[in-house]
Formats: sequence, structure tokens, C-alpha cells
Amino acid sequence: MATNKNSNYEKPKDLKFDDLVVDICFHPNREVIAAGHIGGNVTIHTYSTTGENNELMNLEHHKKACRALKFSSDGIHLYTASKDKSIQVIDLNTGSVKQKLKGAHSSAIYCLQVTGENFLASGDDDGCLKLWDLRTKTAVMDMKENEDYISDLAVDDQQKFLLATSGDGTLTAFNIRQKRMELQSELFDSELLSLSILKGNQKVLCGTSEGVINIFNWGEWGNISDRFPGHPLSIDCMVPITRDIVCTGSSDGIVRAVHILPNRFMGVVGEHDEFPVENLSLSHDRKLLASCSHDQTVKFWKVDNLKKEKVNTKKKAKKTNKPKHLAPKDDFFAGLAEDLQILLRYRIL
Repeated sequence: MATNKNSNYEKPKDLKFDDLVVDICFHPNREVIAAGHIGGNVTIHTYSTTGENNELMNLEHHKKACRALKFSSDGIHLYTASKDKSIQVIDLNTGSVKQKLKGAHSSAIYCLQVTGENFLASGDDDGCLKLWDLRTKTAVMDMKENEDYISDLAVDDQQKFLLATSGDGTLTAFNIRQKRMELQSELFDSELLSLSILKGNQKVLCGTSEGVINIFNWGEWGNISDRFPGHPLSIDCMVPITRDIVCTGSSDGIVRAVHILPNRFMGVVGEHDEFPVENLSLSHDRKLLASCSHDQTVKFWKVDNLKKEKVNTKKKAKKTNKPKHLAPKDDFFAGLAEDLQILLRYRIL
């Protein structure tokens, strides 16, 4: 584990590992974070803003890379999916495997999404999407509407619609209550890699391999209503922070805060040097953002003051060669000032 660069800045210390972390997920009600590793193991740590981080479990139930993981809504179980094509349910009270869906997919599983108390969605490398009823261990919906991998999944607050982005350049909406495809977007030229729902379920954001955020109106899945270019490289992951703000992780190693409608780059939240950001997760109290990268590190960033950042809706967005750092306010992002020289070599348009 690495130490904080600024000891006065109250955020957890970095978690440093010996192999690449593919996915991360905060516990829904405790100061706990899970990490899925390329070697197949899953580590679970407590984190603290005032003390040390401690390892609770190191699980080795997958034979190949653990590509995706999610906590159940009550925090009692951890769902994990792997390149070994299995989905497993871990009982966090004992650390044992409660359920194992061996051969859940015919190809490697890429992503997971919890869609209800007993339901879980999974997407694989071949574009197949399944909805699982964990009570019966069966797939109650099995769809093959994409020609390439399912890159990300998101569900609305009512848990009626499941959205899926794909490497084939489409966004697809599924009605999971009626177990059918609702609509698929037109084919875009670039891969759609990441997905977020914003504006109180009114807008859907898709991050692309070209560094553009495609914006859809809710229910109008056929084509975009707006687009926001500016990331210099691909947008590999994104997490909604507030109703209007999303944090993005990019291949250039930078985590950015972005305001949507009006579309503005608010500034740099954190960075992993030049290593691509693999995934992001927001803590249960919405005060911390965690990011994992090819540098084999999980880093934590304070985001609780993002909602206080002002966005000028009257001024037109300007292009700049320098990334803006969100100004320290009551130690807000205080540790980032020391990384200024590193970050200046990147562009935010």
C-alpha cells in the first residue's frame, strides 16, 4: 500500500497490488472496497481516512481474470464474474462461495449489473446479454443483439430498463420486466465503452473510443440528442456524482469531472500518470471516488465538494491546452497541486 502524498489531506491511502486490478466496487453501506484482479483473485479491504487500510479477504475462487464485481444491495453478498465464464456469489459473512453459475456464458464475461434483489445481468465478449434469477440459478432472459462485446450495463431507478453499450458501436435498451429488447441505436463509428444515467433518469451518457460523450434523451434510444467531444483518448469508464456531474476515466490516465448540459470540463480529479484508468466506483456516502489502473494501484479521491463547484452557464466553453485543477477548498483535492507538472502534458479540450 502506498502513502498519501499530502498527510494533511483526509483521504484513504492508496491500495498497491502485485498485479493489475480490473474492476473495483465500494460496499453499499460500509467503509469496504472490493477489487477484482487479472490473476482471478478478489481482494476485500477496509479503508479509512484517518488510519490504515486493512485486508479482510483474499478470495481465489476464479480460475481466470475476475473482470467484474458488484455488491448486493444489502451488502451481504458479492457477485463476481470472470474470464472463466462463471458467475459466483460470495457470502461475505463466511467468505465462502454460496452459488456458482459454472459456464454461465459460452464466452468470457465482461460486465455485471445488479437489477433487483434477486436479479443480476451479465454481458460477454460475444455480445450476449443474460438476466439471471439467482433464486433458481437460471437465465430468465437471454439476448444476442450485438456483434461485439458488451462493454457496460446500467439500470434505471425503477429497475425496468437495462441499458447496454457495445464494442459494435450501439446502445441497446432492454425491458427487463417484459424480457425483450426495447430499441437499439443506430451504429456509431466508434466503440461505446462506458455508460451513465444522469439528470434524474432523463439523460444517458455513452463514452466512446474517440473521447466523445454521446448524450441520449431517455426513451429516445435511436440516435443521440447531443455530443460532447474533448477527451484526448478513449473514455473507458464513468460514474455519476450528482444530477449534473459525471466523473470519467480515460486511457490517458486522468480522472475528470464533467458537467453535462451545459457541457463543461470542470477539472482534474486525479491521475494515474500515463496508465489507463480501468474503472471507477463511488462510495456509499458519495464522498470518495476510487479509481483503478494499469499501475496496479487503487487510488481514492475526495469528490464531496464537487456539487459546490460553480459552472458558468452563460459563458461559452473555451478550448485550452492546460487542464484545470479544481481549486483546493477546505483541503478539497489538496494533494493534486504537487502533480501539476505531470498533468500539464495532457490536454482537456
